[in-house]
Amino acid sequence: MSDLILHQFDSSPFSEKVRLVMGLKSIAYQTVEVPMMLPKPDVLALTGGYRRTPFMQVGADIYCDSALICDVLEQRAPQPSLYPAALTGVQHVVSSWADATLFWAAIPYAMQVGGLAQRLSDAGPEFLEAFGADRAAMTAGRARPGPADTGVHLHRQLAWLESMLADGRPFLLGSVPCIADVSAAQSVWHLRRAPLLADLFVPYPRLSAWYTRVSAFGHGTPSPLSSADAIGIARQSTTFAPVQVDAGLGFEAGAPVVVSATDYGTDPNEGTLVGLTPAEVVIERVDERAGRVHVHFPRLGYQVKAPKTST
Repeated sequence: MSDLILHQFDSSPFSEKVRLVMGLKSIAYQTVEVPMMLPKPDVLALTGGYRRTPFMQVGADIYCDSALICDVLEQRAPQPSLYPAALTGVQHVVSSWADATLFWAAIPYAMQVGGLAQRLSDAGPEFLEAFGADRAAMTAGRARPGPADTGVHLHRQLAWLESMLADGRPFLLGSVPCIADVSAAQSVWHLRRAPLLADLFVPYPRLSAWYTRVSAFGHGTPSPLSSADAIGIARQSTTFAPVQVDAGLGFEAGAPVVVSATDYGTDPNEGTLVGLTPAEVVIERVDERAGRVHVHFPRLGYQVKAPKTST
Protein backbone atom coordinates (compact mmCIF):
# COMPACT_ATOMS: atom_id res chain seq x y z
CA MET A 1 0.00 0.00 0.00
CA SER A 2 1.38 3.40 -0.99
CA ASP A 3 2.14 5.87 1.80
CA LEU A 4 1.07 8.79 -0.42
CA ILE A 5 -2.36 10.09 0.60
CA LEU A 6 -4.05 12.73 -1.56
CA HIS A 7 -6.81 14.65 0.22
CA GLN A 8 -9.02 15.95 -2.58
CA PHE A 9 -12.49 16.14 -4.06
CA ASP A 10 -13.47 15.11 -7.55
CA SER A 11 -14.45 18.52 -8.94
CA SER A 12 -11.40 20.40 -7.61
CA PRO A 13 -9.25 21.79 -10.47
CA PHE A 14 -6.02 21.70 -8.48
CA SER A 15 -6.82 18.13 -7.45
CA GLU A 16 -7.11 17.30 -11.14
CA LYS A 17 -3.68 18.84 -11.70
CA VAL A 18 -2.15 16.51 -9.11
CA ARG A 19 -4.13 13.52 -10.39
CA LEU A 20 -2.66 14.10 -13.85
CA VAL A 21 0.84 14.12 -12.35
CA MET A 22 0.03 10.81 -10.67
CA GLY A 23 -0.99 9.49 -14.07
CA LEU A 24 2.04 10.85 -15.92
CA LYS A 25 4.35 9.24 -13.36
CA SER A 26 2.26 6.03 -12.93
CA ILE A 27 2.05 6.52 -9.17
CA ALA A 28 -0.09 4.45 -6.80
CA TYR A 29 -1.64 6.47 -3.97
CA GLN A 30 -4.55 6.63 -1.56
CA THR A 31 -7.30 9.25 -1.75
CA VAL A 32 -9.38 10.86 0.96
CA GLU A 33 -12.47 12.72 -0.21
CA VAL A 34 -12.68 16.03 1.63
CA PRO A 35 -15.71 18.34 1.89
CA MET A 36 -16.05 21.02 -0.76
CA MET A 37 -16.60 23.71 1.85
CA LEU A 38 -16.34 24.39 5.57
CA PRO A 39 -16.71 22.89 8.10
CA LYS A 40 -13.74 20.57 7.51
CA PRO A 41 -12.86 19.16 10.94
CA ASP A 42 -10.80 16.24 9.64
CA VAL A 43 -8.87 18.50 7.27
CA LEU A 44 -8.04 21.03 9.98
CA ALA A 45 -6.94 18.25 12.34
CA LEU A 46 -4.09 17.62 9.89
CA THR A 47 -3.39 21.09 8.49
CA GLY A 48 -4.23 23.36 11.40
CA GLY A 49 -5.82 26.16 9.40
CA TYR A 50 -5.20 25.39 5.74
CA ARG A 51 -8.53 24.74 4.02
CA ARG A 52 -7.59 24.71 0.34
CA THR A 53 -7.74 21.56 -1.77
CA PRO A 54 -5.79 19.40 -2.35
CA PHE A 55 -3.14 18.60 0.21
CA MET A 56 -0.99 15.49 0.41
CA GLN A 57 -0.02 13.42 3.41
CA VAL A 58 2.96 11.14 3.93
CA GLY A 59 2.71 9.79 7.46
CA ALA A 60 2.71 12.87 9.70
CA ASP A 61 4.10 15.17 6.98
CA ILE A 62 1.36 17.31 5.44
CA TYR A 63 2.14 19.03 2.13
CA CYS A 64 -0.03 22.02 1.22
CA ASP A 65 -0.45 23.60 -2.24
CA SER A 66 -0.27 21.74 -5.54
CA ALA A 67 3.05 23.38 -6.43
CA LEU A 68 4.76 21.83 -3.42
CA ILE A 69 2.93 18.53 -3.90
CA CYS A 70 4.32 18.34 -7.44
CA ASP A 71 7.84 18.97 -6.14
CA VAL A 72 7.47 16.12 -3.64
CA LEU A 73 6.12 13.77 -6.31
CA GLU A 74 9.08 14.68 -8.53
CA GLN A 75 11.43 13.64 -5.74
CA ARG A 76 9.55 10.41 -5.17
CA ALA A 77 9.23 9.51 -8.86
CA PRO A 78 11.80 11.47 -10.91
CA GLN A 79 10.83 10.07 -14.31
CA PRO A 80 9.28 11.29 -16.46
CA SER A 81 10.35 14.64 -15.11
CA LEU A 82 7.99 17.54 -14.55
CA TYR A 83 10.96 19.87 -14.86
CA PRO A 84 13.11 18.83 -17.86
CA ALA A 85 16.53 20.43 -17.56
CA ALA A 86 16.51 21.39 -21.24
CA LEU A 87 13.70 23.88 -20.59
CA THR A 88 15.99 25.90 -18.27
CA GLY A 89 13.25 27.11 -15.96
CA VAL A 90 10.64 28.33 -18.45
CA GLN A 91 8.35 25.51 -17.32
CA HIS A 92 8.15 27.16 -13.88
CA VAL A 93 7.18 30.49 -15.42
CA VAL A 94 4.39 29.02 -17.56
CA SER A 95 3.18 26.85 -14.68
CA SER A 96 2.98 29.83 -12.32
CA TRP A 97 1.03 31.82 -14.92
CA ALA A 98 -1.37 28.91 -15.48
CA ASP A 99 -1.93 28.34 -11.76
CA ALA A 100 -2.71 32.00 -11.15
CA THR A 101 -3.68 34.14 -14.14
CA LEU A 102 -5.24 31.47 -16.37
CA PHE A 103 -6.95 29.81 -13.43
CA TRP A 104 -8.54 33.07 -12.28
CA ALA A 105 -9.79 33.73 -15.79
CA ALA A 106 -11.29 30.24 -16.10
CA ILE A 107 -12.99 30.00 -12.71
CA PRO A 108 -15.28 33.07 -12.87
CA TYR A 109 -16.07 32.36 -16.53
CA ALA A 110 -17.08 28.80 -15.68
CA MET A 111 -19.23 29.98 -12.78
CA GLN A 112 -20.86 32.97 -14.48
CA VAL A 113 -21.24 31.71 -18.03
CA GLY A 114 -21.05 27.96 -17.49
CA GLY A 115 -23.47 28.09 -14.58
CA LEU A 116 -22.78 26.76 -11.10
CA ALA A 117 -26.14 24.98 -10.93
CA GLN A 118 -25.39 23.05 -14.12
CA ARG A 119 -21.94 22.10 -12.86
CA LEU A 120 -23.34 20.82 -9.56
CA SER A 121 -26.55 19.42 -10.98
CA ASP A 122 -27.08 17.01 -8.08
CA ALA A 123 -26.89 19.77 -5.47
CA GLY A 124 -29.94 21.45 -4.01
CA PRO A 125 -30.49 25.21 -3.74
CA GLU A 126 -29.40 25.33 -0.09
CA PHE A 127 -26.06 23.71 -0.93
CA LEU A 128 -25.51 26.03 -3.89
CA GLU A 129 -26.21 29.08 -1.74
CA ALA A 130 -23.88 27.85 0.99
CA PHE A 131 -21.17 26.95 -1.52
CA GLY A 132 -21.38 30.40 -3.10
CA ALA A 133 -21.07 32.06 0.31
CA ASP A 134 -18.11 29.82 1.21
CA ARG A 135 -16.22 30.70 -1.95
CA ALA A 136 -17.04 34.41 -1.57
CA ALA A 137 -15.50 34.36 1.91
CA MET A 138 -12.51 32.37 0.69
CA THR A 139 -11.77 34.89 -2.07
CA ALA A 140 -12.71 38.05 -0.20
CA GLY A 141 -10.69 40.99 -1.44
CA ARG A 142 -10.19 39.69 -4.97
CA ALA A 143 -11.58 41.75 -7.85
CA ARG A 144 -14.71 40.21 -9.34
CA PRO A 145 -14.90 41.00 -13.08
CA GLY A 146 -18.22 40.62 -14.84
CA PRO A 147 -19.06 38.10 -17.60
CA ALA A 148 -17.95 40.39 -20.45
CA ASP A 149 -14.54 40.97 -18.90
CA THR A 150 -14.03 37.34 -17.94
CA GLY A 151 -14.79 36.29 -21.51
CA VAL A 152 -12.18 38.64 -22.94
CA HIS A 153 -9.61 37.62 -20.33
CA LEU A 154 -10.17 33.92 -20.90
CA HIS A 155 -10.21 33.91 -24.71
CA ARG A 156 -7.07 36.04 -24.83
CA GLN A 157 -5.21 33.43 -22.81
CA LEU A 158 -6.66 30.42 -24.62
CA ALA A 159 -5.42 32.04 -27.83
CA TRP A 160 -1.94 32.24 -26.32
CA LEU A 161 -2.01 28.52 -25.59
CA GLU A 162 -3.24 27.80 -29.11
CA SER A 163 -0.36 29.84 -30.54
CA MET A 164 2.18 27.91 -28.46
CA LEU A 165 1.11 24.76 -30.32
CA ALA A 166 1.13 26.34 -33.79
CA ASP A 167 4.38 24.66 -34.87
CA GLY A 168 2.91 21.20 -34.35
CA ARG A 169 4.59 20.42 -31.03
CA PRO A 170 2.64 17.88 -28.98
CA PHE A 171 3.03 19.69 -25.66
CA LEU A 172 3.21 23.33 -24.62
CA LEU A 173 6.98 23.56 -24.39
CA GLY A 174 8.08 20.90 -26.84
CA SER A 175 8.13 17.18 -27.47
CA VAL A 176 7.69 16.05 -23.85
CA PRO A 177 5.15 17.03 -21.19
CA CYS A 178 6.13 19.07 -18.15
CA ILE A 179 4.63 20.90 -15.19
CA ALA A 180 3.32 23.61 -17.54
CA ASP A 181 1.04 21.11 -19.28
CA VAL A 182 -0.67 19.81 -16.15
CA SER A 183 -0.99 23.32 -14.70
CA ALA A 184 -2.74 24.60 -17.81
CA ALA A 185 -4.78 21.43 -18.21
CA GLN A 186 -6.58 21.87 -14.90
CA SER A 187 -8.33 25.03 -16.13
CA VAL A 188 -9.21 23.47 -19.48
CA TRP A 189 -10.59 20.44 -17.64
CA HIS A 190 -12.69 22.68 -15.39
CA LEU A 191 -14.15 24.57 -18.33
CA ARG A 192 -14.89 21.43 -20.33
CA ARG A 193 -16.97 20.06 -17.46
CA ALA A 194 -19.58 22.80 -17.89
CA PRO A 195 -22.37 21.61 -20.24
CA LEU A 196 -23.12 25.19 -21.33
CA LEU A 197 -19.52 25.63 -22.53
CA ALA A 198 -19.49 22.76 -25.01
CA ASP A 199 -18.50 25.05 -27.90
CA LEU A 200 -15.90 27.08 -26.02
CA PHE A 201 -12.91 25.28 -27.55
CA VAL A 202 -14.15 25.13 -31.16
CA PRO A 203 -11.85 28.06 -32.13
CA TYR A 204 -8.88 26.26 -30.57
CA PRO A 205 -8.36 22.93 -32.37
CA ARG A 206 -4.69 22.57 -31.44
CA LEU A 207 -5.48 23.24 -27.81
CA SER A 208 -8.26 20.65 -27.91
CA ALA A 209 -5.91 18.05 -29.39
CA TRP A 210 -3.28 18.93 -26.79
CA TYR A 211 -5.79 18.46 -23.99
CA THR A 212 -6.70 15.03 -25.35
CA ARG A 213 -3.03 14.05 -25.10
CA VAL A 214 -2.66 15.41 -21.57
CA SER A 215 -5.87 13.84 -20.28
CA ALA A 216 -4.61 10.49 -21.59
CA PHE A 217 -2.06 10.54 -18.75
CA GLY A 218 -4.87 9.27 -16.56
CA HIS A 219 -4.83 9.45 -12.78
CA GLY A 220 -2.36 6.76 -11.75
CA THR A 221 -3.61 4.06 -9.39
CA PRO A 222 -5.76 5.53 -6.60
CA SER A 223 -7.37 3.60 -3.76
CA PRO A 224 -9.86 5.04 -1.26
CA LEU A 225 -9.08 5.79 2.38
CA SER A 226 -11.26 7.29 5.09
CA SER A 227 -10.34 10.58 6.73
CA ALA A 228 -10.38 8.86 10.13
CA ASP A 229 -7.82 6.34 8.91
CA ALA A 230 -5.64 9.14 7.51
CA ILE A 231 -5.68 10.92 10.86
CA GLY A 232 -4.79 7.63 12.55
CA ILE A 233 -1.82 7.18 10.20
CA ALA A 234 -0.54 10.63 11.15
CA ARG A 235 -0.93 9.93 14.84
CA GLN A 236 0.94 6.63 14.63
CA SER A 237 3.85 8.06 12.62
CA THR A 238 7.09 8.61 14.50
CA THR A 239 9.37 10.01 11.79
CA PHE A 240 9.32 13.12 9.61
CA ALA A 241 10.90 14.17 6.34
CA PRO A 242 14.28 15.91 6.86
CA VAL A 243 13.96 19.70 7.23
CA GLN A 244 16.30 22.59 7.97
CA VAL A 245 16.14 26.28 8.82
CA ASP A 246 18.55 28.25 6.63
CA ALA A 247 20.35 31.23 8.11
CA GLY A 248 19.53 34.74 6.94
CA LEU A 249 15.83 34.21 6.17
CA GLY A 250 14.51 36.15 9.14
CA PHE A 251 13.52 33.40 11.56
CA GLU A 252 15.22 30.91 13.86
CA ALA A 253 14.34 27.26 14.38
CA GLY A 254 11.85 26.84 17.21
CA ALA A 255 10.25 30.26 16.78
CA PRO A 256 6.45 30.51 16.90
CA VAL A 257 5.22 31.62 13.48
CA VAL A 258 2.06 32.12 11.46
CA VAL A 259 2.00 31.00 7.82
CA SER A 260 -0.71 32.11 5.39
CA ALA A 261 -1.31 32.30 1.67
CA THR A 262 -0.96 35.70 0.04
CA ASP A 263 -3.66 35.37 -2.62
CA TYR A 264 -6.84 33.67 -1.36
CA GLY A 265 -7.84 31.24 1.36
CA THR A 266 -5.55 33.20 3.67
CA ASP A 267 -6.53 31.42 6.88
CA PRO A 268 -3.63 31.52 9.37
CA ASN A 269 -1.64 28.39 10.18
CA GLU A 270 0.16 28.66 13.52
CA GLY A 271 2.97 26.45 14.72
CA THR A 272 6.62 26.13 15.66
CA LEU A 273 9.11 26.74 12.87
CA VAL A 274 11.10 23.60 12.03
CA GLY A 275 11.97 24.23 8.38
CA LEU A 276 12.68 27.33 6.29
CA THR A 277 14.46 27.53 2.94
CA PRO A 278 13.90 29.67 -0.17
CA ALA A 279 11.65 26.84 -1.40
CA GLU A 280 9.70 25.71 1.65
CA VAL A 281 8.45 26.62 5.12
CA VAL A 282 7.54 23.90 7.62
CA ILE A 283 5.76 24.26 10.94
CA GLU A 284 5.24 21.71 13.68
CA ARG A 285 1.93 21.56 15.47
CA VAL A 286 0.21 19.16 17.83
CA ASP A 287 -3.42 18.17 17.37
CA GLU A 288 -5.43 16.18 19.89
CA ARG A 289 -6.52 13.77 17.15
CA ALA A 290 -3.63 13.73 14.67
CA GLY A 291 -0.81 14.09 17.18
CA ARG A 292 2.44 15.79 16.21
CA VAL A 293 2.51 16.79 12.53
CA HIS A 294 4.78 18.79 10.24
CA VAL A 295 2.85 21.03 7.85
CA HIS A 296 4.80 22.05 4.73
CA PHE A 297 4.08 25.08 2.51
CA PRO A 298 5.87 26.39 -0.57
CA ARG A 299 7.70 29.63 0.13
CA LEU A 300 6.40 31.27 -3.05
CA GLY A 301 2.87 32.53 -2.51
CA TYR A 302 3.00 32.30 1.29
CA GLN A 303 4.08 34.68 4.02
CA VAL A 304 5.70 33.89 7.36
CA LYS A 305 5.12 36.20 10.30
CA ALA A 306 5.63 36.24 14.03
CA PRO A 307 2.32 35.84 15.87
CA LYS A 308 0.68 38.98 17.17
CA THR A 309 1.27 39.57 20.85
CA SER A 310 -1.53 40.76 23.08
CA THR A 311 -0.96 43.99 24.99
